[in-house]
Amino acid sequence: MLVKVEGHRWAIEDSFETAKNELGLDHNETRSWHGWHRHVSLVMLAFAMMAAIRHRTNITTPPKTMRRMKNAARRR
Repeated sequence: MLVKVEGHRWAIEDSFETAKNELGLDHNETRSWHGWHRHVSLVMLAFAMMAAIRHRTNITTPPKTMRRMKNAARRR
């Protein structure tokens, strides 16, 4: 159980490092909690969108079947 929890910790740390480098999570100089909360919320939303886009683009497409090839030919 402890090893599993520790493994998740590294994935979370890696995610925060990516958010800092690619999305500017650490580029804020807010003076209030509200400003900090808005900044972090927007960065985390952008990170979630980026992760979803990466996940969709890395999915392999299913192999074409004869039915799909016939439908594609009809559309042309």
